[in-house]
Amino acid sequence: MIYEGKAITVKALEGGIVELNFDLKGESVNKFNRLTLNELRQAVDSIKADASVKGVIVTSGKDVFIVGADITEFVDNFKLPEAELVAGNLEANKIFNDFEDLAVPTVVAINGIALGGGLEMCLAADYRVMAESAKIGLPEVKLGIYPGFGGTVRLPRLIGTDNAIEWIAGGAENKADAALKVRAVDAVVADDKLRDAALDLVKRAIAGELDYKAKRQPKLEKLKLNAIEQMMSFETAKGFVAGKAGPNYPAPVEAIKTIQKAANMGRDKALEVEAAGFAKLAKTSVAESLIGLFLNDQELKKKAKGYDKQARDVQLAAVLGAGIMGGGIAYQSAVKGTPILMKDIREEGIQMGLNEASKLLGNRVEKGRLTAAKMAEALNAIRPTMSYGDFKNVDIVVEAVVENPKVKQIVLAEVEDQVKEDAVLASNTSTISINLLAKALKRPENFVGMHFFNPVHMMPLVEVIRGEKSSETAIATTVAYAKKMGKNPIVVNDCPGFLVNRVLFPYFGGFAKLVSAGVDFVRIDKIMEKFGWPMGPAYLMDVVGIDTAHHARDVMAEGFPDRMKEERKTAVDALYEANRLGQKNGKGFYAYETDKRGKPKKVVDASVQEVLAPIVYEQREVTDEDIINFMMIPLCLETVRCLEDGIVETAAEADMGLIYGIGFPPFRGGALRYIDSIGVAEFVALADKYADLGALYTPTAKLREMAAKGQKFFG
Repeated sequence: MIYEGKAITVKALEGGIVELNFDLKGESVNKFNRLTLNELRQAVDSIKADASVKGVIVTSGKDVFIVGADITEFVDNFKLPEAELVAGNLEANKIFNDFEDLAVPTVVAINGIALGGGLEMCLAADYRVMAESAKIGLPEVKLGIYPGFGGTVRLPRLIGTDNAIEWIAGGAENKADAALKVRAVDAVVADDKLRDAALDLVKRAIAGELDYKAKRQPKLEKLKLNAIEQMMSFETAKGFVAGKAGPNYPAPVEAIKTIQKAANMGRDKALEVEAAGFAKLAKTSVAESLIGLFLNDQELKKKAKGYDKQARDVQLAAVLGAGIMGGGIAYQSAVKGTPILMKDIREEGIQMGLNEASKLLGNRVEKGRLTAAKMAEALNAIRPTMSYGDFKNVDIVVEAVVENPKVKQIVLAEVEDQVKEDAVLASNTSTISINLLAKALKRPENFVGMHFFNPVHMMPLVEVIRGEKSSETAIATTVAYAKKMGKNPIVVNDCPGFLVNRVLFPYFGGFAKLVSAGVDFVRIDKIMEKFGWPMGPAYLMDVVGIDTAHHARDVMAEGFPDRMKEERKTAVDALYEANRLGQKNGKGFYAYETDKRGKPKKVVDASVQEVLAPIVYEQREVTDEDIINFMMIPLCLETVRCLEDGIVETAAEADMGLIYGIGFPPFRGGALRYIDSIGVAEFVALADKYADLGALYTPTAKLREMAAKGQKFFG
């Protein structure tokens, strides 16, 4: 053994070849933590010092190559002063440079996935052999940063500027055939032939059949583009990427600027440019928020996995109530491999549900994400029915009938008599108390809430609602089924609106106050979209449905009358009474026309002003900042209350619920991280400035205590 550590070993093979093997002890995957980086330094030095070495293959002892940097460790580095961060990056890059500069050929064997620093390790080798099933990529922009171990330097010099920009600015994972096409790898082989192929390649290089020094040279030099080619390539790319990324996500464009700045430099100088830009991005609030989201997401997945042991396997599901929502649930279950019965009392309901599932499957086939055979398989996994004939075999039933407590109680009691005793019943309600619905059941311990968000196929969140009598088995089974459907489940406790709608309606409450103060709703929408929301509050209510918003608002007002009950009519009341229900009937705050693709397109409709005129009680001058505060303070304070009331267990779950459920701007990290970014004491002072607006703007006693102690929700 030439070198032996806890993450890396180097052992001699035949003919002067050595194998550098990544196999991080105690972990299921390889990652670049401090230990691995330190050991790579020692391993490279050991190879360098051994005159008998004629070639190196790099392999992994895990099912994956290297998943990237250990963010939990590296996030601490981002708190260092910028100069220290730059120095640290350059120090790490010396390791990769020394590996690249070894006086012998190097071949890396890529299995599973090689992402971020994992791919950057591969790029430092002379040759790359990739398993057919493997994927590679540089996803750092998704964390608000860009590659920092030489990715912006080596990749453009290997695969060309345009391809490298697409890989780095897009942050996608790339399959083996795509990687081979752009020459990011030199060969793709069957998974079981990977190590042999790497050995064969290094032997050919040692024998002089392949010129590894010539292969290496372009990575050490400046980019092979003249000034005009550089200008055309980089300026076009910056414009296109800026348009796609938007102003709130600087990393993709900064990556292009870095490649451009270093285009006329050799490797070492180019790496200095990369390190300086990387450090700047690492210090931004966007990087802090996006890295925070990544860590929150890991925490969520870990919590969801904790339910696996108690979960029963769902082999057959059922949905009650077809239509758009039922069809969406049926589609999601079937496409992810769980057969489902879809029951309705009306033939037209069944047809609507089947049409929805068929349309969604057809879209996937059109986009090349599903074969026609797989589409047929998924459609066959949805069994429409108007009777309870096969319900004795069902493991979980998702009730998705009309949002009316009496109707839901009748349907749930009826289906309880048709299923086996341990079947789980789950209500897809958005606001109705699970404890209330459970009163109609003989086995309330088998009953939970399972709140899907519309459209089901696009929205990643499922709220699993725990009632007073819900068993851990019922909760665990529902969480497992949600995961099986490809969703991110968050377990919340019962209350009106649960987590997401309870937090959303104070946001709408702030909007109602603004409209009643004579502020133009189009202006409000534009400001909140600029703030980062995917759509403004007026447009969002039109999409949700004014009747739905009206009903849910009344439920919330009954549950939290001290702060959510409106004393006077609001814009939603006025539109509801005027039968302007939003997109569903073509008129709400906006009017809706059909675009060329058959989708509703919003247009400003002057006639709505007449409808809204009676609910404008004053004319109040407000700044853009006031509009943001009117909307965001109530939303943030209600999130704090949900955490304090135990509706949600952790700050991470609260924030992820809002990001996955209502599109809270990811670059702001969630409501609680948003408070942290302002400062808890500063946020409390800001809320107090709007005290005249009522209880929605009143900080809790505990939040005031946090402010006084200088505490934060994260870190």
